[in-house]
Amino acid sequence: MIRSQIIGCGAYLPENIVTNEELSKRVDTSDEWIRERTGIRERRIVREGECTSHLAVEASRRALMDAGIDAGELDLIVCATTTPDETFPAVATVIQSRLGMVGGAAFDVQAVCSGFIYGLAVADNFIKAGQAKTVLLVGAETMSRLLDWTDRATCVLFGDGAGAIILQAHEAEGTSADRGVLNTMLYSDGRLHDLLYVDGGPSSTRTTGYLRMKGKEVFRHAVTNLAAAIQDSAAKAGVQVSDIDWFVPHQANQRILDGTARKLGVSPDRMISTVAVHGNTSSASVPLAMMTAIEDGRIKKGDLVLLEAMGGGFTWGAALVRW
Repeated sequence: MIRSQIIGCGAYLPENIVTNEELSKRVDTSDEWIRERTGIRERRIVREGECTSHLAVEASRRALMDAGIDAGELDLIVCATTTPDETFPAVATVIQSRLGMVGGAAFDVQAVCSGFIYGLAVADNFIKAGQAKTVLLVGAETMSRLLDWTDRATCVLFGDGAGAIILQAHEAEGTSADRGVLNTMLYSDGRLHDLLYVDGGPSSTRTTGYLRMKGKEVFRHAVTNLAAAIQDSAAKAGVQVSDIDWFVPHQANQRILDGTARKLGVSPDRMISTVAVHGNTSSASVPLAMMTAIEDGRIKKGDLVLLEAMGGGFTWGAALVRW
């Protein structure tokens, strides 16, 4: 059978670092208050004129370089984002143009913080169906553009960034020992809209709107839903949760990461965490955390790696990958 193997990874963060101390000068909060509730120390925020596409293109270039291929070898670009430069066209087409990719196809996927997992499912299925051999998948966000900077419950949580991977078709045996994407599991529940949403849009308010969230309810659903998705993914692959070497979760809140680990009965040390220095970068958080663990040597060839995320909608999902 055909498996989608990850042959290259890249990441990019804006240079502008905003610490908790700096935020405390803008809103009624403190470093202690933020750290205690979220685990976040700092986040990267784009400067004026810096757009989602700028971050996405740089992460994509680094992924192509890591894979040792050029843009002309790509068949498809999928960009997961909820903060496009413009209402249309898709950020993916901007990436396509700036990379010099001619031909193929490019489009965006919008599943908020779950976007990278949804995008991975789309890319994997294109490869399995034989419609693409080599795919660039990007998660890129400028969440700071959606924040109400007077709302301390939300503005302290989010940051900007981008991560990208190159997926390529390779023949495999069809077992859990195969390298590549073993499965993807996607879920949603539209009834939970009011717990996490943006109060604007082109067809409603004709404005971008601000992010609104009921944090306690989001936390409760996140731990339950993510643990179940992980268990489903492991069962589908015929492995135990205890067999998984590394968990790369969406970086929403350190308490969610710790709560999920407890519910699964796994050591928190196996949960890759970058939330302290990145904050919540929505669809970029999983590839950014994954890249961190690759660069520091934790994720190695042959490791079983579980990616998972949950976002507004609600959407959530998991993907199991043999590195």
